[in-house]
Amino acid sequence: MPNSNTNSDTNPNQADQVLREWRESASYWQKHLGTIRTMFQPVTQALIDAAGIVEGKSVLDVAGGSGEPSFTIAQRVGATGSVVCTDVVAEMVNGAESEAQRRGLTNIVFRQSAADSLPFENDSFDVVVCRFGVMFFPDPLAALREMLRVTKPAGVIALAVWAKGELNPFYYLANDVLARHCGPAAPPDPDAPGAFRFGEPDSLARVLRQAGATKVTERPLEFQMEAPISPTQFWEMRSETSGTLREKLATMAPQQRNQIAQEVQEAVREFFPNNQMSLPAHVIVVTGSKA
Repeated sequence: MPNSNTNSDTNPNQADQVLREWRESASYWQKHLGTIRTMFQPVTQALIDAAGIVEGKSVLDVAGGSGEPSFTIAQRVGATGSVVCTDVVAEMVNGAESEAQRRGLTNIVFRQSAADSLPFENDSFDVVVCRFGVMFFPDPLAALREMLRVTKPAGVIALAVWAKGELNPFYYLANDVLARHCGPAAPPDPDAPGAFRFGEPDSLARVLRQAGATKVTERPLEFQMEAPISPTQFWEMRSETSGTLREKLATMAPQQRNQIAQEVQEAVREFFPNNQMSLPAHVIVVTGSKA
């Protein structure tokens, strides 16, 4: 479980590695944007509901990646509202901006920015959201303080992070297959950037309180991660959007890669009724207000 000082002591090399992986992943996230949007729609809706996002609100999406949940929120706030989508990775920002233009969204703008150095005035936004981003920040405490700084008084921050890895077969099914071929991965540093950094109950809520938020609440979100894709398409998406998987697979002979692909597809098959994905998923949604 991350300690209360999360995470100003993150190794700079770890932060650089995470940033490099996201840069290299950007084109794949853009490629699979439609599937990812469908998969995580329940999480986006949970953030919208938790933060009270309605027509006319001004919203900042931190670590918005390839454009979600910003696109969905832009539709919710309408012409009288606005959305700013930020990400530290220029390739993500550029791809999201191109997609917004393609969709004709005129109430959304994009900025390249790190979460702990937001280029906005104090008290700028009614709501600040972050979906599956805070786990990867080099210094989550500094980032949450920045997010509070740009939130208007009585405004809301809403965050979504993965619950523990063993509750999320989207991750562990492929990882277990890979471990059989490569050996088990070393236990992760609980304070290092990673998908399950805040998987323990109250770990993120505690950091948000330390950052200065009030009325901090946490609730588990259990849902079915659904998308009209086959096991083969699942593996294509999973192996392309994960920098860790791409790096490991790149060192293998084609025969071994093909064997892993077949084993993953067999492992997930029970979650693909009618050849469409329906995976149980567990997420934690944390909200807080600015005093």
